[in-house]
Amino acid sequence: METLDTLLLSRIQFAANISFHILFPTITIALGWVLFFFRLRFAQTGDEKWMAAYRFWVKIFALSFAMGVVSGITMSFQFGTNWPGFMETVGNIAGPLLAYEVLTAFFLEAVFIGIMLFGFSRVPGWLHMLATGLVAFGTTMSAFWIIVLNSWMHTPQGFEMIDGQAFATDWWAIIFNPSMPYRFAHMMLASFLTVGFLIAGVSAFRWILGDRSREVRAMLKTGVAIGALLIPVQIFMGDLHGLNTKEYQPAKVAAMEGLWDTQQGAPLVLFGIPDEEARTNHMAVEIPGLASFILTHHWDGELTGLNDFIAEDGTVLHPPVAPVFWSFRVMVGTGLAMLLLSWTAAWFMWRRRALHEGRIAGHWFAVEGLPKPLLWALVPMAFSGWVATLAGWYTTEIGRQPWLVQGVMTTEMAVADVPAPMVMGTLVTYLAIYAALLFAYIGVIAYLARKAAKGDDGQADDMSHSGKAGVMALSPAE
Repeated sequence: METLDTLLLSRIQFAANISFHILFPTITIALGWVLFFFRLRFAQTGDEKWMAAYRFWVKIFALSFAMGVVSGITMSFQFGTNWPGFMETVGNIAGPLLAYEVLTAFFLEAVFIGIMLFGFSRVPGWLHMLATGLVAFGTTMSAFWIIVLNSWMHTPQGFEMIDGQAFATDWWAIIFNPSMPYRFAHMMLASFLTVGFLIAGVSAFRWILGDRSREVRAMLKTGVAIGALLIPVQIFMGDLHGLNTKEYQPAKVAAMEGLWDTQQGAPLVLFGIPDEEARTNHMAVEIPGLASFILTHHWDGELTGLNDFIAEDGTVLHPPVAPVFWSFRVMVGTGLAMLLLSWTAAWFMWRRRALHEGRIAGHWFAVEGLPKPLLWALVPMAFSGWVATLAGWYTTEIGRQPWLVQGVMTTEMAVADVPAPMVMGTLVTYLAIYAALLFAYIGVIAYLARKAAKGDDGQADDMSHSGKAGVMALSPAE
């Protein structure tokens, strides 16, 4: 019983760590590219609103980057303290992939982030823009290698087991494993949507506080445009990812759909209360045949049910159903809310611009076109990307259980022989620290928004730039 307690507590602790950690790379991955866009637009147009937007969001990028690095280090320690069996079994593959991330991504970020943050007046404009682009590229490469490892754990290939250890036989097959392209694209789009709604929400907050600056207008238009353009792409990519998951992890798909029996023309369960003991859904609201159509593109397509994933000795080989079922619906529901809000905001902005074409020349969107209720709705949606990302990760990672590496090793095989009270003690400590840090992080963003809305961001507004380089004359510290 102590082993079970230790296993459960270790899983909760790692889930808490990775849940906290992933919040910040989800922001920095896309925000780096948005900053590069702001910097490029400033160099192209010389319009100070773009550099003002850059100066505001580079502070949030720096804060997010620091939080991500610190929480990532803490998380990596748990491979040794809580899950030694993981590295003992697949360390020959996981170790090099993590090392590639450090060599190709972290070093690149570490070298150029100083120029990005403090090089406005100290380096030529082209070098500052290059540094911003390289930092953005570094965050993307970091995401790439982490997704490679995570995807390999879901769809492992390119290796052989010798004396209980995995040895690589084909690194190309390991890196480009069957689920990697879908997971990487899905994660990149999730990051851009997270940043798009964060920018839109914070900008709407500043607008509500009375900030009518051209900088806020540009940021709000950028955030809404990112959301409106990318959420349909994300829905399409999610469908492709689901088809890939059905092929390689059918038990996960069955849990997501709440499907107990293998059947043709399986219904889509919109709502229900999964009961794993009774092997049924209570109070189910279903649309006949739709699950089969979505996952097979045929109304009478066959889907494998959860009851097919029980061994002859009674061992359950499918994930816990309720967490996967509900987290999937939270992810989808949040995505649909993103779609509705971003398209509504884009329509109002386009309509305002169309009505005042001559007076608002050069503006793609007109921020004044947003009704107040819509502005207020954008504010809480600032962190909707976090909700969708966490729900998606819970669906993915809980949906892999009982496997840690699909078909190779179970989660129980990797857990450390540590007393349960010790794990509980560190878990409570982590949760308390993370709650305080998360509260402080959101508080800092709100503080920066209020300060900027009052026109007191600690930086002078007037900037000088040369025609060739477009270099700022003021340092962020001035």
